[in-house]
Amino acid sequence: VQLQAFGGGLVQAGGSLRLSCAASGRTLSVYGVGWFRQAPGKEREFVAATNWRDIATNYADPVKGRFTISRDNAKNTVFLQMNSLKPEDTAVYYCAAREYLSTSSRMSVSTTYNVWGQGTQVTVSS
Repeated sequence: VQLQAFGGGLVQAGGSLRLSCAASGRTLSVYGVGWFRQAPGKEREFVAATNWRDIATNYADPVKGRFTISRDNAKNTVFLQMNSLKPEDTAVYYCAAREYLSTSSRMSVSTTYNVWGQGTQVTVSS
């Protein structure tokens, strides 16, 4: 499977963006999918993830209540809806996938994933 992340952009604080992670080559429905982000000068950090059955989701504390991960299997796409954006959300956002990922504790670990898309820049102005 190949992943392509898009939907980033420039938005004012308090605004919203929806990122998309579109898959090609194989159905994304058998993959757990995670979103990670990396701000300048910082390490890549976990944002949100959903397991392959969509039974479990996992969110990093800084985004809980503001971000929502979802998938549309008909579109072979996973989304990250980001609301109430803050300047500290500014980063390059990456989506990643792992086939049949189901363990909640592993979903927040970047080394769990073996397929990565290119990043999409999100910039939140104050």
